[in-house]
Amino acid sequence: MKKMAKLAAVLMAAAFTTNTLAADITLKLAHTWPKGFPLFATSVDEYAKLVNEMSDGKIEILVDSRNKHKAAFGIFDFVKSGQYDIGQSASYYYGGKEPDALFFTTMPFGMTAIEQTAWFYEGGGLELANEVYAKHGMEVMLALNTGQQMGGWFRKEINSVADLKGLKMRIPGFGGKVMAKVGAVPTNLPPGELYQALERGTIDALEWVGPSLDLRMGFHKVAPYYYTGWHEPGAELMFFFNKKKIDSLPAWAQSVLRNAAKLTGYKASTQTFHASLENWATIKAEYPNVKVKDFPKEVIQALKKANAELIAEEAKRGGLTQRIVESQAAYLKKARAWTQIGDQSYLNNIAK
Repeated sequence: MKKMAKLAAVLMAAAFTTNTLAADITLKLAHTWPKGFPLFATSVDEYAKLVNEMSDGKIEILVDSRNKHKAAFGIFDFVKSGQYDIGQSASYYYGGKEPDALFFTTMPFGMTAIEQTAWFYEGGGLELANEVYAKHGMEVMLALNTGQQMGGWFRKEINSVADLKGLKMRIPGFGGKVMAKVGAVPTNLPPGELYQALERGTIDALEWVGPSLDLRMGFHKVAPYYYTGWHEPGAELMFFFNKKKIDSLPAWAQSVLRNAAKLTGYKASTQTFHASLENWATIKAEYPNVKVKDFPKEVIQALKKANAELIAEEAKRGGLTQRIVESQAAYLKKARAWTQIGDQSYLNNIAK
């Protein structure tokens, strides 16, 4: 009898452990990046862990990287179709499927990271983004902001607009449209193919992110000219949720998923800034061959002109597109007035 009682106690304990550890909700998430890719992919793993912790183990997220699903730019279709419940990627990769998606990563000569984050959360930007994605059965949340991005790695120095003519460059999003308008040949490649394309001369230049991620990619070995930014002053990655799936979950679960995204986005953005300052110090100290350059004034003026013309063309589509363009322009005007009297004046003052 004692043996039977002991066995029953063991079985009950095992059953209790199994029940407490088993997730009530299991979701599948796909992202654009290679498994373990710093910041972009690792922040997704941290998101899955945080969701599990905040839900007391009741929600489990199974994460698939590009290594598993084999489609770096397939996240939009994966989530829209319900093949995956959640995705993480950059909105501007999907401008071919939804033209208004281009506006929600970053815009050339647009808002800085903090200005854009404020627009999303306080200026109606996230509501506009979700109005766009609702047409495709999705909901979005911010996932990570890279901060100011560099203008790219170039094999040859850029001295004039003429040097951009026929230049083959990896540059996605609205920045790619601007480069095309001034005569360059933009393309988009996943991160795993960038170094090889640059080394072999398949492309003449590329923009990736900034010191936070560029250093480990080795671009400086084949393209010594590192230009400062204009095209992505605050690039935002996003979580994409299948709307039907998230709406089917209990309210507490929806709250966990959304609030964990906010926390993850804040932490990942901070980590990215930290990585940039650390890697920038390394570049300065260990790679004197890297030549940091500003684009000539003539080039910047040509890019600005092309950008303004393209945005005006987009706005002519009217409706939701026009509302997005007008919202960004109005918020940028107000935000920049404060940025200039605040941060910019401070930096100018302490440099005197």
